[in-house]
Amino acid sequence: MLKSTRRLRCRSILPLALVVAILSTSPLGSFAQNEKDYNPPSPKQEFRGVWVATVKGLDYPARPSAWPTAQKEEWKNLLKQYKSLGLNAVIFQARPAGDAFYPTEYAPWSEYLAGRQGLPPNPEYDVLEFLIQETHQEGMEFHAWLNPYRATMGLDTAALSPQHLFNRHRDWLVRYGQRFYLNPGLPQVREHVRDVVAELVQRYDVDAIHFDDYFYPYPITNEAFPDSSTFLQYGRNFPDINAWRRNNVDELIRMVSLAIKEAKPHVYFGISPFGVWRNKQDDPAGSDTRAGAPSYDAVHADVLSWLRQGWIDYVLPQLYWHIGFPPADNAILQRWWSLNTSGRQLYIGFAAYKVGNDSQEQWYDPGELPRQIRLARRNRRISGGAFFRSGSVLADPLNLKDTLRAYYRYPALLPCREELGLNPAIAAEKLKVGNKKGDARIIWRPNKESGPTPPYYYVLYRFTGAGPGDLDDPRNILHITSFGGKEKKFRFTDTRLEEGKAYTYQVTAVNRAHCESKPGQAVTVTRSGSRVKPYKRPSGKRSWLAFWKR
Repeated sequence: MLKSTRRLRCRSILPLALVVAILSTSPLGSFAQNEKDYNPPSPKQEFRGVWVATVKGLDYPARPSAWPTAQKEEWKNLLKQYKSLGLNAVIFQARPAGDAFYPTEYAPWSEYLAGRQGLPPNPEYDVLEFLIQETHQEGMEFHAWLNPYRATMGLDTAALSPQHLFNRHRDWLVRYGQRFYLNPGLPQVREHVRDVVAELVQRYDVDAIHFDDYFYPYPITNEAFPDSSTFLQYGRNFPDINAWRRNNVDELIRMVSLAIKEAKPHVYFGISPFGVWRNKQDDPAGSDTRAGAPSYDAVHADVLSWLRQGWIDYVLPQLYWHIGFPPADNAILQRWWSLNTSGRQLYIGFAAYKVGNDSQEQWYDPGELPRQIRLARRNRRISGGAFFRSGSVLADPLNLKDTLRAYYRYPALLPCREELGLNPAIAAEKLKVGNKKGDARIIWRPNKESGPTPPYYYVLYRFTGAGPGDLDDPRNILHITSFGGKEKKFRFTDTRLEEGKAYTYQVTAVNRAHCESKPGQAVTVTRSGSRVKPYKRPSGKRSWLAFWKR
């Protein structure tokens, strides 16, 4: 998924208010006009991710350093920026090219971390564990992104660590173009990748394992991938080499999927393929496109088969073309993918790297990406999207950050995964609301009936008025706690109370599958002067179930 980092800055000076206004008016383009400018409401459950590329130091770290303090502060700062944009998931490249951002016997420390492959931070610490903990602290998912076959980014092998596979299992690697790759046709390679994933899932509290579009490398003109001898050894039962190659990748996906579910059933397995599976002209089941490198044909990735088999939990196709692009229309592809997921979750890959930086003029229109987001929200089979990549988003081309703040103004829970069959979370008990210098201090405890597996997090709602309101409206979400918190008591202070108004609070619990419990007790209060008090109905009766004073 390595894209061009060339950036043509074409910065708009529109403030946020104007961006919001523009997003709701028809001059954005023909799509908005044709759809009568329909802007779907912000969904309560939506995947909002961002890819963080570590290969070649694209997104993190900004510069190689063995100093842990700099690494940690940079990550915390990135998370705060993602959070301010309304994002709720990070797709972090944990293994960019035969190396790793964590200590493991399977690979050396990444050169992109400290500047030399095999060199750990000083003093040494588990980088990945820290990244995950901080991400969960911000209430965001952490998807560990791996490149299963890419072994190097170039041909200079002198700087490779003795622990690198080039030096430990040279017979597993093949040279193609200007890189070395693991040979997908070797059974021991599939077993190795499976073991890498199994170790990662067992050792770390990741929410998902993520593979992108790189399986077999994309074809190079006039150069054949050098696996003919491997085909002669292992491919006798297949009609041709391409069928054998697809089976090799199928087997890898099946083995990885099984390893993940055996280790931790709640961990997703997601794939972000090239945006076109097959062209309709080559396969009646394909999309009405004319893409040059469909995943099935170019990299031997039969994603539809993986979805049908239930080997992957979500698919995140890279739809990096504008709406109306003749060879690969974003609108056509969003609909096509939504009809071919076999019930698995579908997110859309958005090309943030093209905004204000592409040969196609449509990408200089600040309304192009918003149109794609709206289009995805209109389709009930699409559960969100992710932006490639972090550096492109934070560079803020065409005021992209203001656009995201406008569209992601209200918080969103991650989509519920009922198919996991996890035990439902149990609502909190003993919700109390008290006074803290004129603000509402809210306290609740985990329910004792939760047992050894407490809720993964809680959602605090606030409704204006005396009594519970609409739990499906994200505008009523006041706060989402950190993921995996083990607190015996949760606290939150609401500082946005108006004089004389009534406010009602409720808390729900959410399990590891992001499925929400029924709400607990409701507490209604009002602010009077410098104090928060129980709300009194006009009859004089107090409308409250619990009230805590400090």
